[in-house]
Amino acid sequence: MRTTLSRRTWMSSAAAVLGTAALAVEESLNSRWQPNYILSSALYGSAALPEILPEVAKTGATSIDLWPQPHGTQREEIESRGVEPVQLLLEKHDVRLGGIACYRPGAFKLDSEFAVARQLGDAETVLVTMAPGDGTLSGKPLDAAIRAFLSKLSPAIKQAEAGAGVIAIENHSNSLLNSPESIRRFTALVESDRVGIALAPHHLPQDSNLLADLAGDAGSAVKFVYAQQYGHGSSEKLPKEEELLQIPGRGSLDFQPLMRQLSSQRFNGPVEIFMHPVPRGVPILNSIAEITAAIRAARAYLDGLLAL
Repeated sequence: MRTTLSRRTWMSSAAAVLGTAALAVEESLNSRWQPNYILSSALYGSAALPEILPEVAKTGATSIDLWPQPHGTQREEIESRGVEPVQLLLEKHDVRLGGIACYRPGAFKLDSEFAVARQLGDAETVLVTMAPGDGTLSGKPLDAAIRAFLSKLSPAIKQAEAGAGVIAIENHSNSLLNSPESIRRFTALVESDRVGIALAPHHLPQDSNLLADLAGDAGSAVKFVYAQQYGHGSSEKLPKEEELLQIPGRGSLDFQPLMRQLSSQRFNGPVEIFMHPVPRGVPILNSIAEITAAIRAARAYLDGLLAL
């Protein structure tokens, strides 16, 4: 027997279906991966923390990465201002200490940086540094060098495992980790989940799929991502528009494969929009407002890749 629906019943049923569909869309949007953006203080040159911290939320970030000289001066403000005043500034602007650039002390002298992370950050504050060593090694000699590095790093690893922070080793030119092979071997050999890679596309072949594969192969060993592409303007003085080509969305590198890979593995570490000015230590643009606008544009580009 054929069943007919009254107009009222049909409308009620349709409304229920539409409501369920709308809820599903909302849940999908809420569950969609979003980058955990962190703001690099170095992009603002020697601007002071009271000037930079209000910009964090404007860029879509929730945390700050403090850089020391020669790239910035904000890490030094912890000593010049004092821990408590800096803590009050962070609280005032609702900003986490999410990272500390630790290239100056180096991987084997992180005690002072762990102390800062304990005082001002939390167990997930990332200390980014480099692995000194011969970047030309391959095969078994590379494995041996990585094992030796990790062995020497063991006191710092113990601090990280005790909750003092996370250690991220950047793949960097003129260092032990400066090639796709070295990244893969490092992430295969590291045993602690408190140590991993700071993935820096700037120092790798500008191959979008390779970068995504490296992130996927490393998996949870990726602890930090620099959203920066290679540009000659990082090492030689060029017109500003050419220098800015390091920023995502301005140069030729397609970040979509990497962003989609990070999304697929639900990467929850910091993603930092970054570039190097020449000379080091100067702001990347003339005013704080211009710098923030450039970061916002790069963020819009990266976020847009996830919606395609």
